[in-house]
Amino acid sequence: MAVDTSPVETLSEEQAKAELQRLAAEIAHHDALYHGKDQPEISDADYDALKQRNDAIEAQFPQMVRTDSPSQRVGAAPAGIFAQVVHARPMLSLDNAFSDEDVQDFVASVYRFLGQMPDNSIAFTAEPKIDGLSMSLRYENRKLVTAATRGDGTTGENVTANIRTIREIPEELPADAPDIVEVRGEVYMAKSDFMALNAQMEAEGKQTYVNPRNTASGSLRQLDPKVTASRNLRFFAYAWGEISQMPEDTQWGMVQVFKRWGFPVNPLTRRLSSVEEIIAHYSDIGLKRADLDYDIDGVVYKVDRLDLQARLGFRSRSPRWATAHKFPAEQAFTTVEAIDIQVGRTGALTPVARLTPVTVGGVVVTNATLHNADYIEGIGNSGQRIREDEHDIRIGDTVIVQRAGDVIPQVLDVVLEKRPEGAAKYVFPTKCPVCGSHAVREKNEKTGKLDSVTRCTGGFVCRAQAVEHIKHFVSRNAFDIEGLGTKQVDFFFESEDPALMIRAAPDIFTLKVRQEQSLTKLENIEGFGRVSVRKLFEAIDARREIALNRFIFALGIRHVGETTAKLLARSYGSYAAFSEAMQAAAPKFGDAWNDLNNIEGIGEVVAASIVEFFKEPRNLEVVQRLLDEVRPLDAEAALTTGSPVVGKTVVFTGSLERFTRDEAKARAESLGAKVAGSVSKKTDYVVAGPGAGSKLDKARELGVQVMTEDEWLELIAG
Repeated sequence: MAVDTSPVETLSEEQAKAELQRLAAEIAHHDALYHGKDQPEISDADYDALKQRNDAIEAQFPQMVRTDSPSQRVGAAPAGIFAQVVHARPMLSLDNAFSDEDVQDFVASVYRFLGQMPDNSIAFTAEPKIDGLSMSLRYENRKLVTAATRGDGTTGENVTANIRTIREIPEELPADAPDIVEVRGEVYMAKSDFMALNAQMEAEGKQTYVNPRNTASGSLRQLDPKVTASRNLRFFAYAWGEISQMPEDTQWGMVQVFKRWGFPVNPLTRRLSSVEEIIAHYSDIGLKRADLDYDIDGVVYKVDRLDLQARLGFRSRSPRWATAHKFPAEQAFTTVEAIDIQVGRTGALTPVARLTPVTVGGVVVTNATLHNADYIEGIGNSGQRIREDEHDIRIGDTVIVQRAGDVIPQVLDVVLEKRPEGAAKYVFPTKCPVCGSHAVREKNEKTGKLDSVTRCTGGFVCRAQAVEHIKHFVSRNAFDIEGLGTKQVDFFFESEDPALMIRAAPDIFTLKVRQEQSLTKLENIEGFGRVSVRKLFEAIDARREIALNRFIFALGIRHVGETTAKLLARSYGSYAAFSEAMQAAAPKFGDAWNDLNNIEGIGEVVAASIVEFFKEPRNLEVVQRLLDEVRPLDAEAALTTGSPVVGKTVVFTGSLERFTRDEAKARAESLGAKVAGSVSKKTDYVVAGPGAGSKLDKARELGVQVMTEDEWLELIAG
């Protein structure tokens, strides 16, 4: 993958809209791979580059910000070995900044959203970003009652017994603390404790651990609290969830309260006012990083005043009032021993470099993504060179490998001086290495540009695509069937026994019946057992009813990630209505097609992909078999009570004066309304500010109710 680096300022509105649409779809795809299947195709650095590009375009074209804008995912679903805890307030992750310019943009975005001039009047806190495990500690009547991991942001794991072994965490709060308090922070392992633990493991002839962060996470998830206690875990407090009475009105003040209550807080936290002070503090912490007794991977900036945090609000995954300024990724030199091709669920052929093992950031790296054919050649999405002197990547090359996070690293550049004599250019395959079908690069009909990804045309004929589709179907954010991991799916897919084989998603739900009617018993096969088989069948049966958005996401429609699936579920309400509308939209004109495109966050590329899925008879046959076994539940109604705009569709147009467009959209959606990007006969309200043009004309033509900003505010206040 290579991110388009053409200047954002040169984009037309049409080009910006198209690229935002592409970025939203691509990032949703990578979110699903990373969080749902633990099989990322790109590195953190490349993922972040996609988000950066999206943010830059949104800053240039704020009127085009999509509801499925990047950064819609948080964490991962909780594991099954602990009881689950639903967070009273979601635990969100943060957007990232990677340069001084990014930090300047973040600060400017805060002022812009609030409609203020950037005059250094807004203070920010800056705290080291601890590389640990996020934790929420709930106190009721000042006593610790629950400790939960972040999990997927909504539901975490109950690890209370293990948290009680951490001496730095108070069991009881002072008498002046509120009745209900959720203190949030990071559990970590000190570097000195990590090295002592590894020395002990080595002395006992046991396998050593990779890094402090993973060791802390594993230590906290021990079933035996005595094991956790032996690991000497630590804690920094820096945030809060539900709280019955706020003791302070600033971020800085709350951190001081935590300190007074007995929680460790990071001594390097500062309150700063200007971008220059913020960047200087970041540089200072960077210089101290190697000498700290805990791992950090950046600095977190937060708007200090809590009333401003409330105004800025949240995106679906992250707060607008905070960002994480990451330190540069770590790099190392190694050799490319081979280039293999992996085939994904959508038929994407992804080249992977097999490397001479090298340690990068404390982790041994043996594989690195090469993204696509263009990346191997050194060409970006817009045809520009992404490496100097036209460096391509060849087998035998000495390369610079970059690792950022716990995903597959990437090959950053080639050391030409060390290229072996006679090293041949890599020839990207034109046939799928799994099924032999043609592998092609699709052409964008509008731009005439080739897609960056080469895809197998075999569809479900291709075993690689079929098995990857099943893995997607059972992944955490789809059907989430415990006991059907990668190893088990591969086993069932490769089996030739009719009582065992799973070649498509519906086969999962007929497995139990086929087992009962067969002499081949799964419990007698190595790797299974009576208890594990019983639990597998229970897990399958537990998913015979499923949320509509999870069902849609599980279908594996290209470009339909979790966020898009939620938009579709909310817009159509039931699977029957969704399916009927998608089949009616197949001609790509008329009301059904327009209604689909009019959903804020659904553009032509995504809409076309959905319609194509429902045009394919094989897909409809598989879905019908699936519906014979499972029931998608109707989408839940908005949780807002008493709101006059629940379920209403509103379009904002013109230059809004009473609030920014971001605030308007966020407020409308929080009240249960749907915000659309264009006017149709299904639009309920058009809120028009000065300079409203074609959308206002369209509303009048269709007889849609038009109101001013003041009238809109009066409506939602009632």
